Amino acid sequence: MDVTFEDIIKSQKLQRNVIRRTPLENSHSFSEMTGSNVYLKSECLQKTGSFKFRGAYAKIASLSKDEKKKGVIAASAGNHAQGVAYASSLEKIPCTIVMPVTASPAKVSATRSYGANVILEGTIYDESSAKAADIAQKTGATIVHAFDDETVIAAQGVIGLEIMEDLPDVDEIYVPIGGGGLAAGILKAVKTKKPKVKVIGVQSSGFPAMKKSFDIGKLQSVAGHRTIADGISVKTPGHSTFKIINELIDDIVLVDDSSIVKAMFLLMERSKTVVEPAGAVGIAYLLDKKPSPGKKVVTILSGGNVDMYLLGQIVAKGLTEMGRMVKIFILLTDKPGALKEVVDQISSLSVNIVDVIHDRLSSSIPAGTAGVTLSLETQDQEHAQQLIRFLKRKNIQFKVVT
Repeated sequence: MDVTFEDIIKSQKLQRNVIRRTPLENSHSFSEMTGSNVYLKSECLQKTGSFKFRGAYAKIASLSKDEKKKGVIAASAGNHAQGVAYASSLEKIPCTIVMPVTASPAKVSATRSYGANVILEGTIYDESSAKAADIAQKTGATIVHAFDDETVIAAQGVIGLEIMEDLPDVDEIYVPIGGGGLAAGILKAVKTKKPKVKVIGVQSSGFPAMKKSFDIGKLQSVAGHRTIADGISVKTPGHSTFKIINELIDDIVLVDDSSIVKAMFLLMERSKTVVEPAGAVGIAYLLDKKPSPGKKVVTILSGGNVDMYLLGQIVAKGLTEMGRMVKIFILLTDKPGALKEVVDQISSLSVNIVDVIHDRLSSSIPAGTAGVTLSLETQDQEHAQQLIRFLKRKNIQFKVVT
């Protein structure tokens, strides 16, 4: 069965009293940085923190009474798990979620908080999915697929309708792609109503399965590499999603983790919005490539469920990427006042000293000296370079750690 525009309209009516209509807001900061007129579609503010709730609710609401009695089951490491669990709680039906043993404890806890029975099985999604299929066969529970399902695709397509209603003269839409459910739904909605609007998919360079499939014109799998964008780390895209994407999408592009880190950091600092790595890939590409000068561009912030430990790393790495945090190692003569002299000179440049680590005892530190590692906050990359030039002029023995 093919997804139709009418299916998306029906799903919009179904969602009306349950799903949050997320805001579409213009960003002055990102417009200046990219040269485009940038609008942010904040699905990170959706219930359960992700667009996945739309598809999960639509699928579960469409089940028959008998199917609902037998319950549902899904395999997921995060957003889809929470969406299915919450939708099941609204419909008051049994729900089982199979998650990898490597899943974030916070996401496991959040999924259980919605009343789901969580089973930890396998180290990767494929193993969890196999376990879910086995349970479904034994219990008769309905599998709620994360992306390769026509009802789910149509539900995600409602986001495309909302964008066109809120910004009728949109030129381009940038959509994160993992398995392809979000992109496929938006493509069906947008290309049916406004075929001239460009829709560009964005993937992590670590898992470019849909990009590879699109380039070849045939469904492909990838081994995948390490990436922080776990929400779009899909080895094999869906058959239904690929069919739609291959036919309708204008292009698929890639971003790396360093670009994602920068985008997440700037979204927090400039837009006061916490977005998970997978949800930040669109803005990451716009910042990195500046591909659409003068165009009205929408990027979809697809989720905001980021691990708190990772968030701390993002802040630190973001400051470093922006040239606003410099860590240096200085070897000083071990005498009173030596450190104070250096600190006073650094402070004269309006550089903020964030952290000091003093080391006399390590084997790499010569006798009679002390090693000091300073974490320094600067205004920007030029300020950081000014600091380094200053230290060289003062003949201070140092090396840049980061």
